[in-house]
Amino acid sequence: MSLDIRNVSKIFPGQRQGMFGRGEGFRALDDVSLSVRKGSSFGLVGESGSGKTTLTRCILRLDTLTAGQIFYDGTDMASLSPTEMRRLRAKLQIVFQDPYASLDPRMTVHDIVAEPLVIHSDILPMTARQRTERVMELLLQVGLRPEHLFRYPHEFSGGQRQRIGIARALAVKPEFLILDEPTSALDVSVQADVLNLLHRLQQELGLTYFFISHDLGVIRYICDDVAVIYRGKLLEKGPVEEIFDNPQSDYTRMLLAAMPDPDPDRSPFARAS
Repeated sequence: MSLDIRNVSKIFPGQRQGMFGRGEGFRALDDVSLSVRKGSSFGLVGESGSGKTTLTRCILRLDTLTAGQIFYDGTDMASLSPTEMRRLRAKLQIVFQDPYASLDPRMTVHDIVAEPLVIHSDILPMTARQRTERVMELLLQVGLRPEHLFRYPHEFSGGQRQRIGIARALAVKPEFLILDEPTSALDVSVQADVLNLLHRLQQELGLTYFFISHDLGVIRYICDDVAVIYRGKLLEKGPVEEIFDNPQSDYTRMLLAAMPDPDPDRSPFARAS
């Protein structure tokens, strides 16, 4: 087992009312339990505000749980010291949603991708030359070229920037990638290229994916298992084909009904013959 989330709840304090009182807290996660198998792709689907980002922050221990436990390879993450957690974060990396906002515009591609190697130099000690060689290797791995090494983010397209973000996430040789809507800010044709890249990298590197999305088509393409979350509660979870072919909740059925039909003859936008 790679990641095991058990009965996790997260309540944010309500707004302050007067000097000593607070309003009712907001329950962002409500008794969430799921497991991500090592080497698999697990999808978490839900609309904006459903709790996907909060769960991500809890996994990375950026937010403190109100209740429940999160285990990684059998270790309770709440029991780790700050030093131990920093070491674990080398194994748990994230690719962000917006490739325009997640890259520092003042840094070159070399410095962006090399930054995790500097931060985690105790885990992967390298000379400056070795770091540059590792960055070159990563750029080639994600489909970029050596001449991109000392360019800045504004010189790249959205798809290329997301490839830079993926290279950065892979720099310290992680085992587990959190993919936070990694294709939602991209054009459809570019989305397909990035998804194919992620699929290839998983096969080559044996990665485990926790894929967050509101796009069921993306989830069906890349994930083995899926959970549907709504207002902080998991409505259902299971193998992708089982959930897509036999949804149990009205909310899941609504999401599936809203998916665009890839067959133009069955699309409501198809021209009448």
